[in-house]
Amino acid sequence: MAEAGAAQYVPPDADLGKLREASRDCHGCDLYRHATQTIFGEGPASAEIVMVGEQPGDREDREGHPFVGPAGGLLDRALAEAGIDRERVYLTNTVKHFKFEERGKRRIHKQPGRTEIVACAPWFEAELRAVQPRLIVCLGSVAAKAILGSSFRVTAHRGQLVDAPDPPGHAVIATVHPASVLRATDRAAAYAEFVADLKKVRAALT
Repeated sequence: MAEAGAAQYVPPDADLGKLREASRDCHGCDLYRHATQTIFGEGPASAEIVMVGEQPGDREDREGHPFVGPAGGLLDRALAEAGIDRERVYLTNTVKHFKFEERGKRRIHKQPGRTEIVACAPWFEAELRAVQPRLIVCLGSVAAKAILGSSFRVTAHRGQLVDAPDPPGHAVIATVHPASVLRATDRAAAYAEFVADLKKVRAALT
């Protein structure tokens, strides 16, 4: 049975390279049993922005990198339109393993539970210590609730600059996950709103 929580696998005061290497052996929750691999965050240690989503998807799980699927492609385009260089952004997820259910030959995304999010939190906290960003951007409600509390609603407060209670001392802006833009009935309008939120991210750093 998996050990409870990732804290015991996180090396103290480690840089991103050592954290990434250590994360490969994490058994802090049971998700490692079925996922192909740990998908750790990627980006420069000097990044001013840390963008955090929910969890890796099917393509991320197979390729070993975050945000490389359709949602990642949309995020790339939106970042460019908002004037944010993705190469200066650290991208990660609250949960580092892909949670899914099998339907025939397909692996269908399942939202991680509170236990899995809490178990994986030490990795994100270690990433923040290593990067020391000026701003955290939560992509979607799972990431926002993990950082800003279970009562936080992205629909009510998206694009607003707030302070994170946990971990404290970080400025945070929440917006939707790019995957939700792909699912939107009016995709053009949803995309425009997403880009508008990212422009607020850029403005917050000036």
